[in-house]
Amino acid sequence: MELGPLLPPVTVNGVTLDPALIAAEAQNHPAPRGKPGHAWRAAARALAIRELLLHEARARDIAPEPAEIAPGQWETADEALIRQLLAEAIRPLPAPEAALRGLYDAHPDRFRGPSLYEAAHILIAVAAEDSAARVEARAQIRALADEVRRHPRGFAELAARHSACPSKATGGVLGQLSSGDTVPEFDAALATMEEGELRIVETRYGVHLVRLDARGRGEVLPFDAVLPQLREAQEKAAWTRASHAFIAALIAVADIEGIELGAGART
Repeated sequence: MELGPLLPPVTVNGVTLDPALIAAEAQNHPAPRGKPGHAWRAAARALAIRELLLHEARARDIAPEPAEIAPGQWETADEALIRQLLAEAIRPLPAPEAALRGLYDAHPDRFRGPSLYEAAHILIAVAAEDSAARVEARAQIRALADEVRRHPRGFAELAARHSACPSKATGGVLGQLSSGDTVPEFDAALATMEEGELRIVETRYGVHLVRLDARGRGEVLPFDAVLPQLREAQEKAAWTRASHAFIAALIAVADIEGIELGAGART
């Protein structure tokens, strides 16, 4: 990427960011086709915020203590400084249990156990990246769907003849499935289908004709069972809000040139 010389140098509290590092970081930021400047600016913002955090860590005389993040793999000194700074500066208060109870009572349907499904399918296997084969598979599945609608009792025979799944030996019947038992694309379809419905569903494995035979909706879980997950979710949200506010405060008093860091800047 040769954008560096065409754009102004970026300085943060007197430190000029290396254009080569910005160009390298830009590879991690998607940009619209033909507009590499978007990636460059996103990279410059990310590195500018990183420099702000390092500047603040040094101002607080934090000594880096790199942690082992994987067997034999350690943080760099800069990574350790940023982690230690955020741990010191960001300490959001935990949400009161009464507030979590209010969230639970307001949206009980969000806290159900896994749903159970009885379903059958016919799979035309095709690789995700083979667009031409996918077109043919869709046409084949549509023809099979039309045949099943004309002769519903023929589903098992069609599955035995055409399906690429081992379930063809049982007429395409998949048995009892729970939420999360299948790939996300298939699972999402089951969650929105009505009993007796036929639907064409595409997954990474190919194109499916799915029949939902029965559904057992999960029961609402008791508050005590979901309290740990609720508390964790609220703590993460509170930490995110606090970190954004902390970074915004650093931006407000920093001397930054060459890049705009708005209120929406993120780590």
